[in-house]
Amino acid sequence: MLTYGLVHGSWGHLLFNMLTLYFFGTVVEQYFAAAFGSTPGVVLYVVLYVTALLVSTLGDLFKFRNDMNYSAVGASGAVSAVLFASILFEPRMGIYIFFVPIPIPGYIFAPLYLLYCWYMARRNIDNIGHSAHFWGAVYGFIFPLLCRPDIISHFLSQLGL
Repeated sequence: MLTYGLVHGSWGHLLFNMLTLYFFGTVVEQYFAAAFGSTPGVVLYVVLYVTALLVSTLGDLFKFRNDMNYSAVGASGAVSAVLFASILFEPRMGIYIFFVPIPIPGYIFAPLYLLYCWYMARRNIDNIGHSAHFWGAVYGFIFPLLCRPDIISHFLSQLGL
């Protein structure tokens, strides 16, 4: 349940995950460090990532438990967790999608991403772990709140609520 996150389907898959992790991971690491201190912040960031590898695959592990031919590769579920943790911390942050020249605010991107992942996971027509993306994203939003529930007030204030 952990090693699948170390193997990727292609160089492009690996590159995309690592770029996403680099750009959004910095935000999450900085917020964890600000909220908990430098060393505990880095430790929490690593705990988020590693536990997201586990949590994001649980749905597919259960769904395909009797399918001996099922396999999963990639860290996309954990990367989705980091992306959504960054949206929790900076919901108005602009997120660029390939070939779309304007940024989409995180608070708009997040529900659209979840809806897309849910829809594609139900259709099951490609070889992409949409369920892992979905559950990783949900976990990435929940994990920081479990660590420090008052983060929700920061999130809501960023949205002007």
